[in-house]
Amino acid sequence: RAVALILVLCVSGMRAETARYSVPEEAGRGSFVANIAKDLGLTGEELLARKARLVPEGERQYLELNQHTGDLVVREQMDREELCGQSEPCLVHFEVLLESPLQSFRAEVRLTDINDNSPAFLSKEIVLKIPESAIPGTRFLLESAHDPDVGNNSLQHYRISSNEYFHVSTQRRNDGGRYAELVLDRALDREQQAEVAFSITAVDGGTPPRSGTALIRVVVLDINDNSPVFTQTVYKVSVMENSSQDTLVVIVSASDLDAGTNGEIVYSIFQNSEENLQTFKINPETGQIRLKKPVDYEEKKTYEIDIQATDGGGLSTHCKVEVQVKDVNDNAPEVIITSLTSPLSEAAPPNTVVALFNVRDRDSGDNGRTTCELTGEQPFRITLLAADSYALVTSETLDREQVEEYNVTVRARDEGSPALSAWKTLLVRLLDVNDNAPTFTQAIYTMVMSENEPAGRSLGCLSATDPDAGENARVRYALVPPQTGTLAAASFVSVDAESGTVRSLRPLDYEKVPAFEVTVLAADGGSPPLSAQAVLRVLVRDENDNAPQVLYPPPAAAAAPGSGGAGAWWGVELAPRRSEPGALVAKVVAVDADAGQNAWLSYELAKATEPGLFRVGLHSGEVRTARAVTERDAARQRLIVLVRDRGQPSRSATATLAVALVDDFSDAFHQLGHDPPSGQQTQVAEEELLTTYLIASLCCVSSLFLLSILVLTASTFCKARVRAKLPPPSPSCYADGDLASDGLGVGSMGTLSPAYRYEMCLTSGSGRSEFQFRRPILP
Repeated sequence: RAVALILVLCVSGMRAETARYSVPEEAGRGSFVANIAKDLGLTGEELLARKARLVPEGERQYLELNQHTGDLVVREQMDREELCGQSEPCLVHFEVLLESPLQSFRAEVRLTDINDNSPAFLSKEIVLKIPESAIPGTRFLLESAHDPDVGNNSLQHYRISSNEYFHVSTQRRNDGGRYAELVLDRALDREQQAEVAFSITAVDGGTPPRSGTALIRVVVLDINDNSPVFTQTVYKVSVMENSSQDTLVVIVSASDLDAGTNGEIVYSIFQNSEENLQTFKINPETGQIRLKKPVDYEEKKTYEIDIQATDGGGLSTHCKVEVQVKDVNDNAPEVIITSLTSPLSEAAPPNTVVALFNVRDRDSGDNGRTTCELTGEQPFRITLLAADSYALVTSETLDREQVEEYNVTVRARDEGSPALSAWKTLLVRLLDVNDNAPTFTQAIYTMVMSENEPAGRSLGCLSATDPDAGENARVRYALVPPQTGTLAAASFVSVDAESGTVRSLRPLDYEKVPAFEVTVLAADGGSPPLSAQAVLRVLVRDENDNAPQVLYPPPAAAAAPGSGGAGAWWGVELAPRRSEPGALVAKVVAVDADAGQNAWLSYELAKATEPGLFRVGLHSGEVRTARAVTERDAARQRLIVLVRDRGQPSRSATATLAVALVDDFSDAFHQLGHDPPSGQQTQVAEEELLTTYLIASLCCVSSLFLLSILVLTASTFCKARVRAKLPPPSPSCYADGDLASDGLGVGSMGTLSPAYRYEMCLTSGSGRSEFQFRRPILP
C-alpha cells in the first residue's frame, strides 16, 4: 500500500505542470519540435526501456516520439485553420506515458500561424446605391473580406483605386476583426455621372502580404430627402445555445420620414461574414432576425451582425446586432483513456495501477465541472491524480478462474442542471497463473474393444480439463508405467498425448485376456507442471471365433460304422424295437469356448437313415424316437446331428451317431459280434438311389397316359363327323362277360387301379377294328 501511494503521489506530481512547445502550422512530416528526453531528465536508453509513448487527446496522432533519441517530431501535417478556426491560441494536447514505474506527463504544442491564406470577398462585385443628395463625409458600410489567418497574418486594412469621389476608412470591431467604410469626399451629381466604379483591395499583415480584390459599383440615385433611421444603432441580445431552428433572436426597427415608396423600408443582413449568413436570417419586411441553424457555445460565443435598412428610394442605413450565446449544459463529459494494462496478471497485488484516463467536458462553469465513479461491485477503485486526471487501481486480490475478465464501467458526471453523464467501459482481461491441476471428467474410464480387433483402432477418448488458460491449461496424456512383475497391460493400448484418444496396440484373445486396467496421467504445460491420474479399464468383447466342440459321441466312436473288424461297433447306441415315441436313445454333448450368445448352442438333426424315426432336442441335444419302431425300419441307423452356436456369423460342428435297433440281448450280441456283409454297408445309398428311379418312372408313365387321352379325344371327334354321313347303325352291346372271355382285362395289371371298369359298345360293321371308352363304371 505504501509503495502504491508513493507511486500515485509521484505520478500526480509529475503531471501537475504542463510542458509547452510550439511548431509552425503546415510543418512537414519529421519536422523537429522538441527533445522530450532532455526535458524529462532521461536518456534515450531509459525512454526505450520504459516504453515511452505519446497518447493524443483526440483520435488523430499528429506527433510522434523517437524512443531512441527522445525527439518529438511531426507525424502528420497540421493546418491551424482546420484544427482551430479563428480561435487563438491553437493547442494540440498530448501525454507522455512511461512504464516501470507507470508515469504520465502532460504536454501541449502550440501551432503558430503562417500567412497561407489570402483575404477574400464574398462577392466579386459590390453594388452601392447612393442618392445624389448625399453630403460629403457620409459613410457607407462595405462588405468585409474574410481571412482565416490570425494575428498579423489576418486582414489589416483596405484600400481603393484612385477616384475623385470616395476614399476608404478601415475600422476595428470588438472581436478584433476589421471592416471598411466608404467615405464620400465630393457631392455626387446624377445628371453629370450616373455611376462610379472603382476597385477595393483587402490586405493582410503577413510577410510578404497577401490581398484580395473586388469591384465597387456606385449607382447614383435621384434625390430622396430622408434616409431610414434605426431605433438603436447597436442591439445587444442573447440566445441559448440549445435554441432550435427559427428561434426569434431580435426584431430591428427603422423608420423613414418620406412618404410613398421612399418611405418603404426593406431589411437585409449585410454580407460582412459568411458564417453570419449561414447562421441567421432576417424578414425583409418585419426586421425579425431568426436562427437558420442551432448555435453552439463551444464553437462560437458571440456574433456581430450588420443590418441594413433600405428605403424605396435607395437610401440605406446600418445598425449592429451583437448576439451573445449563453452556455447550456448540452455536452456530456468525455472519458479519454490514456493507458490501459490488459491483460493483467491475476497475481497482481492490491493498488496495482490498471489504467490512466482523463475526463473532459466542453461546457463552462458548473456545466464543465465533473466527478468520476465506478458502477457495480468490482475489485477496482478510482484515484484522483490531478484536475480531471484519474487512475484505475485494484482494490483486492484477483482470481482468473472465478472471473476471466472484467468490464469496468467508469461513469463521469458534470454539475450542470440537469446533470449529464457519460460512461466508458474498459475491458480488463486477467493473465493466467498456473495454480490449478488438471481434473479428469471421470475417475474410472471403461472402454470396450473387440476380440481379435486389429491394432490402431480407436477405443475412446480420455478427457481432462484445467481451469487455467494458455499453456497452463494445455493438457497432455500419458500411461503410468506399471509396477515390476505385474501384467504389462500398458503394451495393449496407447494414449495420444494431445487428444487423449485410446488406441489398441495389438489384437487380444478374450479367452486369455477378458479385461485389464492401466493408470493414465494428465499433466498441464505450466512451470512447474501440475498433474492428475485416472484409471482406464478396458473390457474385451468376445467374438464368435470358436466353433462348438463335440464331447459326446467322441470322434473315434462316430467313425466306427465305417471301420471293419470285430468290435468295430463299440460306440453304437442300442434302441429296442419296442421303444415308444419319445424314448431316449442318446444325448449329444458339446461345448463352446466363446462366451455369451456366442456360446449358446442348439441341436438339430441334419441327416438320418430314416428321417422320421428320430428327433433331437433343440437345446438339450437329446436324441429320442419320434414314432414307434416298425419291422420295416433298418436294423442299423446312422444319424448326423448339427450343433450350431448363436454368434454372428454362427459356427457349427457335426456329430455322427450309430443306432442299432434290437429285439433282445441276443440280437444285440449278434449285431455287435459279427461284421455286417459287405453289401449291407452300401444298403442305405442303394435304397436312396432306387427311390429316385421310382419317382422318375412314375412321372414318365403319367405323362404318357395324359398324351394318350388327348390323342383318343381328337380321333373320336374326327370319326364322329364321318359317321354322321353313314346310315344309322344297329348296335349290339356286349356284356362284361364277353370282354372277359377275350382275355381283355384293363384293371388287372399295370399301374392303373383295379377299381376302374369300362363299358365298350361296338357297331355291327366295325367288327374288332375299334372301340371307344364311354365312361367309367365306379363300384
